[in-house]
Amino acid sequence: MKQGKIIICLDEKLKEKGLSKNKFAQRAEMQRTQLNRYIKNEVALISVDVLARMCSVLECEVSDILKYSEE
Repeated sequence: MKQGKIIICLDEKLKEKGLSKNKFAQRAEMQRTQLNRYIKNEVALISVDVLARMCSVLECEVSDILKYSEE
């Protein structure tokens, strides 16, 4: 069975909201290296706490950040 993957669309939301990576990392209480891993889709596990902070800062829903791809 072919497995899909979750794509993190964080970079798009940052641009849409006009937030720099530094400003967002500070507001979401994330380290810059951690943020870069999320932006590059290089995370294997997504913390629901981090996800909640990202949504709070971006004033969005989880579905605005996470997308499912069957590829």
